[in-house]
Amino acid sequence: MTATMKSSTTSHAGKLRVGVAGVGYLGRIHARIYAAMPDVELVGVADVDEKAVKEVAAQYGCAAYTDPQELLGKVDAVSIVVPTIYHGKVAKPFLARGVHMLMEKPIAPTYEESQELVRLADEAGVIFQVGHLERFNAGIMELAARVQSPRFIEVHRIGPFVARATDVDVVTDLMIHDIDIVMALVKSDIKSLSATGIPVITDHVDIANARIEFENGAVANVTASRVSSKKLRRIRVFGNRHYYGLDYAEQKLEMAYAVPDPAGGSWPKIVTEAVDITPHPPLDAELDSFVKAVRTKTPPVVNGHVGLEALRVALLVKEKIATCTP
Repeated sequence: MTATMKSSTTSHAGKLRVGVAGVGYLGRIHARIYAAMPDVELVGVADVDEKAVKEVAAQYGCAAYTDPQELLGKVDAVSIVVPTIYHGKVAKPFLARGVHMLMEKPIAPTYEESQELVRLADEAGVIFQVGHLERFNAGIMELAARVQSPRFIEVHRIGPFVARATDVDVVTDLMIHDIDIVMALVKSDIKSLSATGIPVITDHVDIANARIEFENGAVANVTASRVSSKKLRRIRVFGNRHYYGLDYAEQKLEMAYAVPDPAGGSWPKIVTEAVDITPHPPLDAELDSFVKAVRTKTPPVVNGHVGLEALRVALLVKEKIATCTP
């Protein structure tokens, strides 16, 4: 264990004591956001990279540990931001001690291990939130509030290769976000699913497409790529006489709908308008929602069971891809 400063086992002025396990790219952002929250005490950060963890701890004035278990007994809640393959090993001791948890998606590499972690969280009675970041995108929140009975959804999440999350494929790294959003919008069981994908740079699938048909007749076409020349993150939703188009990155939502021709013509007119949205950083909103869920003991937006279902479908997409790969 290393520590840049002594960590107290009691909160200061009723603050929620929080720790971060993993200080890679995303873990550092978790630490920064927690450190800036007035009602949160960032007790410590943990990572096997001693140099990195000391650097982050010094930056945000907290303790540094090379073993996440050193946070036990010192925190009320923890963010698990280590590589997916280590989620179970790192999370189980915290769940056994009743520590509330925000776990980055996917929950674990396999459905069985993920199911076990959700079960342990249920038995411990803790808040267990899965990090489906896009649920907290201001545009997605506005879209979810407006969309009713979507019939066709098309999603593109593509971008250039970045050397992160290469321990998993593009389905469990990127497409799982859109699978979760599509399922939340449609609210129906899946009737059938087909998918295809290929590895390009890594040993895992780097570009994939899935077509999901639901029992209520809705259809979703979802594409994810981490090897494209340009970046595009867009969802289009078609419903009865309504269309919504959202740019995830810009958090800009446009809508089009049919209205009777004011001039009395035979055909309706199409009206297009931009929906006014106040953008906000999604991760800030996600961590704020987690802290509020812990304080109020209310279920998080994406609890373990919701995250588990998104993973189940993502794994089904992977299975379909495997069956069509030469």
